[in-house]
Amino acid sequence: MGPQGRVTGITVRDVRFPTSLEQHGSDAMHRDPDYSAAYVEVRTDACGGLSGFGLTFTLGRGNEIVVCAVRAVSDLVVGEQLERIFEDFGSFYHRLANDGQLRWVGPEKGVIHLAVAAVLNALWDLWARLEGKPLWKLLSDMEPEQLVSCIDFSYITDALTRAEALEILRKGRVGREARESQLMESGFPAYTTSCAWLGYPDAELRQRCTEALQDGWTRFKVKVGSSLEDDERRCHIIRDVIGPDRTLMLDANQRWDVLEAVEWTQKLARFRPLWIEEPTSPDDVLGHKYISQALSALGIGVATGEQCQNRVVFKQLLQAKALQFCQVDTCRLGGIPEILAVLLMACKFQVPVCPHAGGVGLCELAQHISMFDFLSVSTSLENRSQATRRRCGKTLFKILSSRADACGGSSPAQGNIRWQQR
Repeated sequence: MGPQGRVTGITVRDVRFPTSLEQHGSDAMHRDPDYSAAYVEVRTDACGGLSGFGLTFTLGRGNEIVVCAVRAVSDLVVGEQLERIFEDFGSFYHRLANDGQLRWVGPEKGVIHLAVAAVLNALWDLWARLEGKPLWKLLSDMEPEQLVSCIDFSYITDALTRAEALEILRKGRVGREARESQLMESGFPAYTTSCAWLGYPDAELRQRCTEALQDGWTRFKVKVGSSLEDDERRCHIIRDVIGPDRTLMLDANQRWDVLEAVEWTQKLARFRPLWIEEPTSPDDVLGHKYISQALSALGIGVATGEQCQNRVVFKQLLQAKALQFCQVDTCRLGGIPEILAVLLMACKFQVPVCPHAGGVGLCELAQHISMFDFLSVSTSLENRSQATRRRCGKTLFKILSSRADACGGSSPAQGNIRWQQR
């Protein structure tokens, strides 16, 4: 028997931080972001009134639109029995993401899908709390059959069947206890972008990279795409500070046309980047394929996914061999059900998953995806790392608990939602 009780209400708050004041989070396409979130609480009458917490991430303006969309989606959830939701989450996801009226402003993409993600993230946080486990542990302890029942296979069976998903997950159970012990002892690899936002002056760039090295970071990502001269100078500074043996990644945030992406990245190849992230439009599957083929001889991979709208776009990218690093976003895809589908497809096509993170709450959510992928799906740490941007200059976010061993999805607010200067 599943958890007893029902959803009694859903509240959503518009939370924003003035990160644009000091250019934190700035890149070639998003010059003045104010990191924001539509923050959701799903209330229930289970266990004396237990709640689940979730969110989706935005850059400021438009956050109020997502909040309105969350309220529209919430009408489909309030009053639902928890047992009915959790016993067949794949069907519940399909009902929520394909409502006969709301899907017209999607389907399964855009603002309405961000709203679905926020609500589903809260429901999975709730489920983990009901079980007394962190989200990654809830997922890794599930039997393969239960995990598969959480997935909506609509539109992807030409790339991944239920039988194939079951086979991957059954193989993933072999050695799981040893991997969990390894994870608890050594942690999961991560990289930082906090030292290399596009709006930082050179002196601050050098200082931040130096401090990151002193803190133990070995993987660094730099924003590019504003001007080639500027990119070359900034990449030179970072490579000079971190040395020849540490990992460097580039992120263009969709700045270029396809041919421009190839030419620009070729000119930055001397800095030996592991990947070029989001080189062009996130919807251009064939463009990504062309870029991947053009850069393969240089040993530079293509990373993308933070703005891939749904599992279908990921399916096409994987089938076309258009990416070498899969960057699922926990707040853009439709929650855990759609993320599970992408993780399994990426495993089948042998593409490492490096979740997108860094915004409000993304690091907290992404850690659970990375850990579950290692424990139960890919079973590998090769070419994998999670973005971690915990501090942005003088602004320290005080919203979220980041302990990966805490119950839930690491997304409850700590007291009053606020920001403070350090």
